[in-house]
Amino acid sequence: MDGMFDTEIKSLMETDPAAAAVKIKEYIEQKNDTPLNIAITGESGSGKSTFINYYRGMTNNDEGAAPTGVEETTSDIRSYPHPEYPNVKLWDLPGVGTTKFPADKYLELVELEKFDFFVIISDTRFRENDVKLAKAIQKMEKKFYFVRSKIDNDLQAEERYKRNFDEQETLQTIRDNCIQGMHNEGFKSPQVFLLCNFELHLYDFPLLHETLERELPELKRHALLMTMPNINQEVINKKKEALQAQIKYYAAGSAAGSAVPVPGLSVTVDLNLIVTAVTHYVVTFRLDIESLKKLADTTGVPYDDLKQSILSPLAGVTITRALIIKVLAQLASVIALMAGEEVSKFIPIIGIPAAMALSFAGTYKALSHFLNMLAEDAERVFKRALGSNSSV
Repeated sequence: MDGMFDTEIKSLMETDPAAAAVKIKEYIEQKNDTPLNIAITGESGSGKSTFINYYRGMTNNDEGAAPTGVEETTSDIRSYPHPEYPNVKLWDLPGVGTTKFPADKYLELVELEKFDFFVIISDTRFRENDVKLAKAIQKMEKKFYFVRSKIDNDLQAEERYKRNFDEQETLQTIRDNCIQGMHNEGFKSPQVFLLCNFELHLYDFPLLHETLERELPELKRHALLMTMPNINQEVINKKKEALQAQIKYYAAGSAAGSAVPVPGLSVTVDLNLIVTAVTHYVVTFRLDIESLKKLADTTGVPYDDLKQSILSPLAGVTITRALIIKVLAQLASVIALMAGEEVSKFIPIIGIPAAMALSFAGTYKALSHFLNMLAEDAERVFKRALGSNSSV
């Protein structure tokens, strides 16, 4: 959040801590609940549904997964909310020119204006209908990205029949051919991203993420990052940075709770805030039980093996106040700050400001420690899953 918001919160903390707490809560909710609508389109069999499923941490066989098949399985517009962040929806759009969505009615029927950006997927070359759609999106001043899917199939075929096979050379040839095709259709600086839907950490998916992150507005960019699979160490680091930037707001909310001179209330507020924040960290790093089980399914690495790579007591479990208290007990400095907070608030004149400062410091220190632990766990789980040579 910008400096103006920080200044407003600082002022409210001095004059009306309750109002500050409300503002902070609204900010955190806005940051974490910003809607993001991603449209995925392309012709039948191009890999749209598989892309949607694996982005959401699912296999094609999971309950709630987008249906896949060699025939056109998308006869209607379907939205698929992210399992952990339902504010982010991936929309499976029918290909242009299907019976229910003829080319001349497509724009009207699909309501393109409601989507934040478009991913146009093809497993061979981008056809006439793909180009028509891209030009229509361009006229609306919306962003679109060409994705060439099933690259692993092309590489396997090339390696099978070419004596002096060079993977990078083959990838560049495919990329150049796609870009030239787009040039021929009048696109000045087209970008084409080469993907394997089952192994999102490979090829151009990291580049696609970097491009989207660069071109989306701030809040939309945050929503994208929170739902991004842990495709590489850089994504894990960016998630950590984004979550670290929010800690001061959780700590300020904790400090606001300390302004009320009721015995035990500030500790209760602190614990509730910490539980909320840590639960958010666990989900964002895909360290909750359900995400770990899905990761095991998509990579073939046994769930127990993934669990063994986790060192902190906060991953792969349900976050409760009792668990937080147990882990906090190992942080002597935080316990001292929380104890001092409870005592300070009843000192005349200086007590409340002192308690607020101690509460801020204790919550900030605890959350920073927990965030570091979970980021390290995420890195270990990523490396263990990557060791399977499968999708992460």
